[in-house]
Amino acid sequence: MDITVYGPLRSATGAKTVSLEFDGDTVGDAIDDFADAYPRAAQYLYDGDDLRPSVRVSIDGERVGLEDPVSGDASLSLTPAVQGGSRK
Repeated sequence: MDITVYGPLRSATGAKTVSLEFDGDTVGDAIDDFADAYPRAAQYLYDGDDLRPSVRVSIDGERVGLEDPVSGDASLSLTPAVQGGSRK
């Protein structure tokens, strides 16, 4: 599975797109496997044990939910919320 990351997740992976061996069933499984492979990414994805509501997940360009099925040859994109700075 190819996973494309945006924002602060790039600093956790060192690349815009990474490959991940995946043999799970759901989008949530894929994200858990990604966080296991790149532990520094977890802080941007999870709030406790739950995926942050601001994280956008898509497969092959279509927005998906955590329980949606996904195959190991899919292209997954993860976009965490990016917080802006303050104006003075």
